[in-house]
Amino acid sequence: MKCDLCGKTVQFGKNVSHSKVHTNRRFMPNIQSATVTIGGETKRLKLCTRCIRTQNKIKTR
Repeated sequence: MKCDLCGKTVQFGKNVSHSKVHTNRRFMPNIQSATVTIGGETKRLKLCTRCIRTQNKIKTR
């Protein structure tokens, strides 16, 4: 999974239990399908929620 606008992808880290045992885990980006107008063209992209919020801020100005 990858954001088409900013390129955000999966990040990796560790779960740390009470006994301090470290196990691998993945942080998944929140990717949603969104319709975006770019240069007068309407396109359907897979965007992270941060990019969707930024696009909404730009539209309302």
